[in-house]
Amino acid sequence: MNGADLLVRQLRQHGVEFVTTLSGNGLNPFYEACRTAGLRLVDFRNEQAAAFAADAAARLTRRIGVCAVSAAVGHANALIGVVNAWFDGAPLLLITGSSAHSRTDMGKFQDLDQVALAAPVCKYARLVDRPERIPFYVHEAIGRATSGRPGPVHLTIPSDVLAGDIGAILPGQVTMASGEVRPRATADPEAIDTAADLIAHARQPLIVAGSGAFYARADGTLGEFAATTAMPIVVPIWDRGAVSRASEHFLGVIGAASGGPRLLPDADLILLVGARIDYRVAYAEPPGIRPDARIVRIDVEASELRQVREPDVAILADPKSALIALGEALARRGFTPRRDWLAEARRRDREFRQRWHEPAPAAPPLTGRHVVDGLRPFLDDRTLFLIDGGNIGQWAHMALADRYPGHWLTCGASGVVGWGIAGGIAARLAYPDRPVIVLSGDGAIAFGLVELETAVRHGTPFVVVLADDRAWGSVVSGQLETYGPAGVVASRMGPVDYAKVAEGLGALGTRVERPEEIAAAIRAALTADRPTLIHVPIAVGGPAD
Repeated sequence: MNGADLLVRQLRQHGVEFVTTLSGNGLNPFYEACRTAGLRLVDFRNEQAAAFAADAAARLTRRIGVCAVSAAVGHANALIGVVNAWFDGAPLLLITGSSAHSRTDMGKFQDLDQVALAAPVCKYARLVDRPERIPFYVHEAIGRATSGRPGPVHLTIPSDVLAGDIGAILPGQVTMASGEVRPRATADPEAIDTAADLIAHARQPLIVAGSGAFYARADGTLGEFAATTAMPIVVPIWDRGAVSRASEHFLGVIGAASGGPRLLPDADLILLVGARIDYRVAYAEPPGIRPDARIVRIDVEASELRQVREPDVAILADPKSALIALGEALARRGFTPRRDWLAEARRRDREFRQRWHEPAPAAPPLTGRHVVDGLRPFLDDRTLFLIDGGNIGQWAHMALADRYPGHWLTCGASGVVGWGIAGGIAARLAYPDRPVIVLSGDGAIAFGLVELETAVRHGTPFVVVLADDRAWGSVVSGQLETYGPAGVVASRMGPVDYAKVAEGLGALGTRVERPEEIAAAIRAALTADRPTLIHVPIAVGGPAD
């Protein structure tokens, strides 16, 4: 047995079912070990896409996603996916090969300090210098990635370490371990009582439910707590969702470029449930929140509780158990919820969303509204829905946001675009029996369009609905607002026959130009044995030349 065999065995022991990758310097021993052990390799055309896929799989499953790439430039390319995982708190392990460690700093091929490059965007980054140390480093890396607030980790494992003979595995070197994020921490009763008192006296409370609620599997508990307290729920845009059903309490995302109803600035108590303080919650500063607003934070990661500002109550616990304890504490007080604020919050939400729910304009041309209307019938409890794109993403968040379940996936807090096709592949790998629909814009899809060939080759069919306005729509909107028509520069694109490109890559491609064709095309594509790209030209963004 060599180091690569031991590495694969460790990954399997942690529940890893596939590794996304792109071949190159330092990986051959690992590939051979995967082949002999039956660990699936899913090879992409670009390291960035491979990392995006591992990140998407991790964020959908709450389990460690693993990506393996080659040295130096391959490593640097993959770091885009690592950065996304860093922003979003996703458990991703990047394994990078390299030339022989025995020649490090001597000018070996692609000699680079990969650990130093990755460390700023990782919870843990190490060079593995001996094969017998692989179990320790894999255990440490995956443990860090899946503990507290999840996040990416990195191991550089040189080719001579992977190829190094270690003989028989000694007892204790390989242990069963979990690659799953499973936050478990019970709240301090005194903190729960203090928070319950604040909630009981609040007149306009608001729940901000972030990714921590998703990782704690708190969706059912969150809904029950909101119903008991009559508190509105919002989710920071791009966080993982934990609102599985349409509910009178859920009032959409906050922090979106499209704006939102006036809720946060008027709340007298803000309950942050596994959510970070950042621009999406106005940095928790006036005028974004009331000067006298009380803040209660729940998080399983101690360092998050005092991030940016000091809360009135900090509850160190997993969100699910903390919400249960809060509900019990309120019940002991004989708490009776005030529904007047919920009714007012819902009124504000309806008023804000009115423009997003007006009847679609006559076509042609098609618009983003036509696209989301065509999608709506297919977004059931089984269909994995991935949103990749700025302008069309705003349509999805505003027009489809009566719920925000965990099987919907966005780019994450980094705001990156171009991950959608890789994400679609990951979704089918993780859930091979569930339908997958990717909504993308024409700007976003160009980053990873070639990965349709990867999807064909690996037998991962899914549907891509492409809204094509021949522009970076979100940028055009901002330029028009700030500078007028003359200021729309470097943000429009030429025409592309995306359906033909998809067919050239071995996928199916179709173009629709009437509203009624969108749903029909999606329905047909969901039964196809290959990925299908549905090209929907919509109104061109910005003024024409």
